[in-house]
Amino acid sequence: MQTLVCMRQASEILERVFREEYGRIVATLIRLSGSFDLAEESLQEAFAAAVDNWEQRGVPSNPGAWLTTVARRKLLDSLRRVQTQTEKQPQLEYETQRLQPDDPTELLDETVEYPDDRLRLIFTCCHPSLSRETQVALTLRTLGGLTTTEIARAFLLPEPTLAQRLVRAKSKIRLAGIPYQVPPLEVLPDRLAAVRSVVYLIFNEGYSATGGDSLIRKDLCAEAIRLGRLLCELTPNEPENLGLLALMLLQDSHRDARTDARGELVTLEDQDRSAWDKEEIAEGLRLVEEALRFRRAGVYQLQAAIAAVHAEAEEASETDWPQIVALYAELLRISPSPIVALNHAAAVAMSEGLEQGLALIEAAGSSGKLDNYSLYHAARADVLRRLGRTGEARDAYTRALELNTNAVEHQYLQRRLNEVASSH
Repeated sequence: MQTLVCMRQASEILERVFREEYGRIVATLIRLSGSFDLAEESLQEAFAAAVDNWEQRGVPSNPGAWLTTVARRKLLDSLRRVQTQTEKQPQLEYETQRLQPDDPTELLDETVEYPDDRLRLIFTCCHPSLSRETQVALTLRTLGGLTTTEIARAFLLPEPTLAQRLVRAKSKIRLAGIPYQVPPLEVLPDRLAAVRSVVYLIFNEGYSATGGDSLIRKDLCAEAIRLGRLLCELTPNEPENLGLLALMLLQDSHRDARTDARGELVTLEDQDRSAWDKEEIAEGLRLVEEALRFRRAGVYQLQAAIAAVHAEAEEASETDWPQIVALYAELLRISPSPIVALNHAAAVAMSEGLEQGLALIEAAGSSGKLDNYSLYHAARADVLRRLGRTGEARDAYTRALELNTNAVEHQYLQRRLNEVASSH
């Protein structure tokens, strides 16, 4: 029994460390080797070694440092092996050019820290020679440690398509010698938009996990916020960076109120607002004001402003829905998309009437682009439920359930479905 407990404890700690340390360690390994594949393989080998070692000898006092050291050793072993294959030297030049110490054990120097490795990795993944979808997917895979399945769900793409995209991206980075660095200031603005989209998608995957038993993956939220702070430090006069950080902080402030004591989902209007993080709200509101003073409104600033309106309402009934509708209308003007249209429609339903909102929701879905988007069907079902159209609401909840892969959200949708089914 004691052995089982130790094995379970080691497994739980390893899973936690994977989520918390994957991006940090793999970013360092990529800097050292220049190879995404060698870095990921070395880290996977280190995790495999940890399974046996930790179960037999116990979990080390610093699991992250243990994994980093072992992964570095695995990487060094791999580089030594491939360097002996002289017939393949031209192919290996890019992988080995970064690792040329007089003493190879320098690779294991734990006293050296590289706090910006992950930021450098983001800019490499977001190089303009890669498509936007590839930039985001590659960074989520390497920096966030998300699986191909999770990323494919986030993109509403078939998994094989996403997998091939990742393979081609890594190959292009290697063959083209794309630099692993933060770009110089003169080209930095052109690269920041892609980086922001990556950071926000990492946050979204943490805030509303696409799969699993937890609604929230706090490690990814914290990672995205950390990266958002780094972007603000790097370019403090870029209002969209401020807007992005404000948006993430304001959304993250609701985290502890989004589920109840039983772990069930609580919607925004029903949340205990006294449980919201007041410090994050205060910082978020300050950042929104600071960003808007630049008078260069962008998509993140507008979304942050919407989140600020919610945050300023002490009760759900005090929410300034007309202001939210106006902000969504402006967001829809500068960045039209079916999802923005859906959010605008939902706000209209709360502000101007359920029938008007439903018409706009169905208009947003008329293109078919939201057919496989669970939240579209959930939003439509909610308005139909409020209108008393229980039969249609039941069908919409059923479709939302079919598409949803998060256990907490699934439980909430099932409860709503049961409610409308019993009243039909």
